[in-house]
Amino acid sequence: MRVAIVGAGIAGMTAAYDLARAGRRVTVFEAAPVVGGLASGFRDERWAWPLERFYHHIFQTDRAIIKLATTIGYADRLFFRNQVTAQWWQGQGHDLNGPLQVLRFPALPLIDRVRFGAVAFYLKYLDANWQRLERTTAADWTSRWAGPNVYRVLWRPLLEGKFGPHADEVNMAWLWARLRARSFKLGYFVGGFQGFADALLATIRALGVDVRLGTPIATVRPQAHGWTVHTPGLPPETFDQLLVTGAPTLLARLAPQLPTSYLGQLKQLRSMGAVVLTLALTRPLTNGLYWVNMPKDAFPYLALVEHTNFIEPEHYGGDHLVYLGDYLDPDHEFFSLSQTELLERFLPSLRLINPAFTPAWVRTSWLHRERYAQPIVPINHSRNIPPLRTPLPGLFWASMSQVYPWDRGTNFAVELGQRVARDMLV
Repeated sequence: MRVAIVGAGIAGMTAAYDLARAGRRVTVFEAAPVVGGLASGFRDERWAWPLERFYHHIFQTDRAIIKLATTIGYADRLFFRNQVTAQWWQGQGHDLNGPLQVLRFPALPLIDRVRFGAVAFYLKYLDANWQRLERTTAADWTSRWAGPNVYRVLWRPLLEGKFGPHADEVNMAWLWARLRARSFKLGYFVGGFQGFADALLATIRALGVDVRLGTPIATVRPQAHGWTVHTPGLPPETFDQLLVTGAPTLLARLAPQLPTSYLGQLKQLRSMGAVVLTLALTRPLTNGLYWVNMPKDAFPYLALVEHTNFIEPEHYGGDHLVYLGDYLDPDHEFFSLSQTELLERFLPSLRLINPAFTPAWVRTSWLHRERYAQPIVPINHSRNIPPLRTPLPGLFWASMSQVYPWDRGTNFAVELGQRVARDMLV
């Protein structure tokens, strides 16, 4: 049986791996020149390692990707480290990476810090009924049980930074899953996530998978017993099954023959885009902080991630690498402003982080944008998610919109690829 997969991200390649091992003849079409999807990296001539376009790490609880790395012989390239995750408040970053650090956080009275810790412990270690939690918003639930002060100082900035004007819509199951899946130590691969993606690529090619990079799909057409795939400049090919990975809009464009009810579900799925400006600095910006949650009323971005406070700058030619990132509606002006215009918006705020900063510290910079990066998850969102097996015979869809209640990430991309492969093998 021949299978076509659209997209060589982590989900698409994982599905290809499982399908090829089951004896399917698999062809993967990828529009980009590299594999990895949102986890793919880019290079600078000074660097030994590539860097992710969008900041990435994994957690010690991410069993699926850890097991896959072990299976393909890449486990010795994975390592975990402590780091400092902080909340910016009154001119400095406050470490919140542990119970004791939370109890020392001066933005809240002691009683509120205790309430925050108790609620976080309950969600992370005791409560597992996410179906019940999705019936209410995260704003209402955390305000009720942790108190309005805790919500305003800690939970609201997280929700607003992640979902912007949609913060009040997000259901509590998403916040539960975000806490549940986290670990204090973070993981990274030697050679970055591009190194892992390239290792997975080599593995599936060794299994006979035909991976075609720089090959976008123009159209697909249903046939009596399969699907015909058309790519620019190449003759059409027919496959028994077709898996589309990626945004709901991609599936709707490729398969307008889908029933109105399924297309309606696709159109109801909303998402935020991601805008990330990465700076190569000549010196460190923060005092050892890796990840800093920034208040959106004072900074033009959600997160400041100083990657080289987690991974040594020696791997990047001595550069000190800083991500400035945000999740925004796909029609936000940041998707149309030039890199120079965004630098003019972002750089002045760095003096609030480090008063000694000047633009002369910036050796170079890069801008990466994706309009489909963070699904919006309202109350009872599980009812909105279309199944992996579409109503059209032989057509399947797998996207980050379907990893709910978990937050999107490489671990859940692996799980999703394994899940859709099982459905395709039935």
